Amino acid sequence: MSNIDTMLQEERRFPPPTEFSSRSHIGSIEEYERLYRQSLDDPETFWSQMAEELDWIEPWEKVLEWDPPFSRWFVGAKLNASVNCLDRHLGSRSDKVAIRWEGEPPNEQRELTYAELHAAVCRFAAGLRELGLETGDRVAIYMPMVPELVIACLACARLGLVHSVIFAGFSAEAIKDRVNDSEVRAVITSDGGWRRGKVLDLKGNVDRAVADCPSVEHVIVLRRTGTEVDWNEGRDHWWNDVIRDAPAECEPVALDAEHPLFILYTSGTTGKPKGILHTTGGYLLGAALTTKYVFDLRDEDIYWCTADVGWVTGHSYIVYGPLAMGATTVIYEGAPDYPEPDRFWDIVERHKVTIFYTAPTAIRAFMKWGDEWPEQHDLSSLRLLGTVGEPINPEAWMWYHRTIGKEQCPIVDTWWQTETGSILITPLPGATVTKPGSATKPFFGIETDVVDEAGESVGPGAGGLLVIKRPWPSMLRTIYGDDDRYRDQYWAKYGDRNWYFTGDGARIDEDGYLWIVGRVDDVLNVAGHRLGTAEVESALVAHDSVVEAAVVGRPDEIKGQAVVAFCTLESDSKPTDALKGELKAFVGEQIGPIARPAEIRFAEAVPKTRSGKIMRRLLKDIASGAEEVGDTTTLEDYSVLAALRESEEG
Repeated sequence: MSNIDTMLQEERRFPPPTEFSSRSHIGSIEEYERLYRQSLDDPETFWSQMAEELDWIEPWEKVLEWDPPFSRWFVGAKLNASVNCLDRHLGSRSDKVAIRWEGEPPNEQRELTYAELHAAVCRFAAGLRELGLETGDRVAIYMPMVPELVIACLACARLGLVHSVIFAGFSAEAIKDRVNDSEVRAVITSDGGWRRGKVLDLKGNVDRAVADCPSVEHVIVLRRTGTEVDWNEGRDHWWNDVIRDAPAECEPVALDAEHPLFILYTSGTTGKPKGILHTTGGYLLGAALTTKYVFDLRDEDIYWCTADVGWVTGHSYIVYGPLAMGATTVIYEGAPDYPEPDRFWDIVERHKVTIFYTAPTAIRAFMKWGDEWPEQHDLSSLRLLGTVGEPINPEAWMWYHRTIGKEQCPIVDTWWQTETGSILITPLPGATVTKPGSATKPFFGIETDVVDEAGESVGPGAGGLLVIKRPWPSMLRTIYGDDDRYRDQYWAKYGDRNWYFTGDGARIDEDGYLWIVGRVDDVLNVAGHRLGTAEVESALVAHDSVVEAAVVGRPDEIKGQAVVAFCTLESDSKPTDALKGELKAFVGEQIGPIARPAEIRFAEAVPKTRSGKIMRRLLKDIASGAEEVGDTTTLEDYSVLAALRESEEG
């Protein structure tokens, strides 16, 4: 059942611009292939050389200790992530801007140089130490996208406190589950945060959560919005009081390379929270190397990843990767359409952003809002575009290429997961010929394959299950407190072969390029054919009237499953029965009759997590007529569910 039929073809090719390649860290496909081959043939030497990108307090005795499925990287070495992100830049980049921040309320901006960020981190770390927090303690961070969120992460890293960032849109119940799972001693939060002009009640959510969290001794509160909050004397501390008498120097702790850096709980889970544990040395190296090579980072770049630090993308490509490499990283607090749908393009223009990294769901929203919004702004500072999250459909890729990149900017379509820590499949922008919709080839040291249920490679043109055949430095080490679940979920499928099972379906083409076709759990089984959701969705979005599509299966007595498509239309398209028929026929022409939707529902929006992933599980319930839907903890907008229940096939 793991063979996946793939029928969607993409013939367009985009080589890197010659001028871009001439200045790139990796400027040719031959150079990529040489380094990639070395990374597989002689990993000990390769990773030893690459690890020189970081500053180590003590060297390693051994690069890798692999006791499947448990790995230890840079065994015996000591380092500190905060030192790598701050202290080592104080000589050459002391006055360089590290963080360029913009709040959601217009005209609210701050800049922190590396020297200023270092001092702020030291003060807060010293304050945490004064509260009695010790190396190895867990600290939860539930804050809006403000510089203090980054300061809190780096202060924890400086002391060897294990941080667990909880997205600031999560409920009190979600906070409670995460805090209790990792037995957090302190929670860092804010009185509130701005989102679409409204104040989020962050302190209130924390109060409701920690009432049932016996391990919590301290709650530290940043004054962000001036909102009045309840106060628990003795437990609660204002941020400014914590740092008031703290020195601007705080000695970093020399930590073992395998010391835990953070726990991050994955979204959309039901039952017991799943805390992904990442350690210091291997994770930091993965984040730093991919920031350098995937984004072809230069010292003069203004780099903006639009994710939230509450997700792994924000950890790796707002905080640890860019700061370890001495970049200027842009942080924005609010919504992309507040106060108008051009907010992102206004930020790009004013801050002269050169590297822009966002999600396919955001790109499709930009398409729906219309070209007139980006066209109001000068985007000529951009030199590289990136995409992360769900697979990007070719038409969204082309819109991004034409409308935002003006056909001048390479696009890096990156594949990775919370569990992988850093990007694993990606173009290198100065070397790789890109194909719209393909994440292209593996990064250094990543040995991928697409296999069937028996573990046999399916070969070019066929679809199957994406696996990774050897360990890599930034991989998760376990699920916090649950080694058995870690082993069963990620490593048990192929037994003693010790392959990491990604949970994604993929195909590999004749050039060795990888195409992600969707989560294996979402693959459709239609009359004996296994269809990836990404291919059917891509076909729908290729139609001029459709800006976003989500495809699921519902039970069908004859075919096993029938294809149900939820489509969001372009602003000037009308939802009619005629259009439904046209879209069904269009998919049949693009892919084949087997993929033709049995049902199409038009929707203003589809349910997504707060990180932008489509919640197909909820759509399956709606398509099959289920009265109840599953866990909605991570749902962005609950009104979407009510609207979808009312939308029926005409």
